[in-house]
Amino acid sequence: MKVGYTCPMHPEIRQTSPGACPKCGMALVEESSAAVSVGYARPLQFGVGAFVLLLTVYFGIVSLISGGSFALEQFSKYWYFIVALAVGFGIQVGLYTYLKNLVGRHGASGRMVAVSGTTSTAAMVSCCAHYLVNILPILGVTGFLTVVAEYQVELFWLGLAFNAAGILYIAAKVTEAAREHERC
Repeated sequence: MKVGYTCPMHPEIRQTSPGACPKCGMALVEESSAAVSVGYARPLQFGVGAFVLLLTVYFGIVSLISGGSFALEQFSKYWYFIVALAVGFGIQVGLYTYLKNLVGRHGASGRMVAVSGTTSTAAMVSCCAHYLVNILPILGVTGFLTVVAEYQVELFWLGLAFNAAGILYIAAKVTEAAREHERC
């Protein structure tokens, strides 16, 4: 069977040997029955992985600090916030991975990496910050504890807002890069 290579963004470009797309410069990928999903498989895998990772970190931190039963109790009480934050994080990672695939050979914006990382970190901190209530009394930081405990739901909403902002920012960059790529 003859192996062929094609551009993920320009499927009409086909060659019998590996190389670069003459239109955009992207590396050609081997054609297969899964060639259609080449552009989305990796971002989807990374996004799902990030979702699972964030939930694992959440349960790990809360279980370590307060025990597994408390982690399950808090999750059952606030599952919609926690899952939404994890989904948002997964979407950001998936979009970012897609964007890196799209413009990877042409250099991605360092600002985008910083915004994505900051947004995800802010979401994670706001997701888990209220669990510091169990540790900080040892350090004697009661004022901070009161604020965090009292504004737990608001911290979740803040995390969701940062998540949404990050998703919108990266989605805009994906759209911009796709338009630019089409002009190649």
